[in-house]
Amino acid sequence: MSSPTPTLPLSLPELVAATKATLEKIAAEYTPAVFASSLAAEDMVLTDLILRNRLQDRIAIFTLETGRLHAETLGMLDRIKETYSYDVTPYRPQLEAVAAYVEQNGLNAFYDSIEMRKECCRIRKIEPLNRALAGNKAWITGQRRAQSQTRAELHVQEQDEAHAMAKFNPLADWSEDDVWQYIRSNNVPYNPLHDKGYPSIGCEPCTRAIQPGEDVRAGRWWWENPDSKECGLHVVDGKLIRIKSASQQNA
Repeated sequence: MSSPTPTLPLSLPELVAATKATLEKIAAEYTPAVFASSLAAEDMVLTDLILRNRLQDRIAIFTLETGRLHAETLGMLDRIKETYSYDVTPYRPQLEAVAAYVEQNGLNAFYDSIEMRKECCRIRKIEPLNRALAGNKAWITGQRRAQSQTRAELHVQEQDEAHAMAKFNPLADWSEDDVWQYIRSNNVPYNPLHDKGYPSIGCEPCTRAIQPGEDVRAGRWWWENPDSKECGLHVVDGKLIRIKSASQQNA
């Protein structure tokens, strides 16, 4: 039996067309929907496509303003406003929960153990995310398969059982080069930290620049095992939410 013919990667125009079609499908069939933006490169591609194609009335854009973001990341909110005349909605953690964590454990207790780090992520990211997703039919992320081993099985469309809604990763098939080619070709604003060795950007104390040859997410929670490098936004009970793609759900 002959081996199956390898599938050639899509060209950037084909990727853009497919991503635009996915966003238009979401806008037509899954409203209200929201896009969870980290304000990093991938998410700026999606921001540009949503706003350039005037889908913002059906796909709202929000970000998780954790209280520990880099100044450069926060500055992206103003750059988006200046470029697109659009205000990204920030969702912040509950002040009482942050104060209790700091009082009981210390400001930087997330360095002490994975449990402490995940609790910090829960307070600063997961709880605000739950509020941001409430009342919506679908949410969108900028995740790509090539970003890390924990995302290798990523699908463009999935069913998020934890939030009982559809979840879309329109850039799942995109490479790092595709992202940057799109940004440069379309003059998309991007986080200046990317020019300082930060391919993946999270909270300031939990993110460092990477060295040449390192994995693109090596700078995220660099003190932990690569297998555990997810904040919990895409994980339930220690397992990735993406248990089944939409096609598998309907099989």
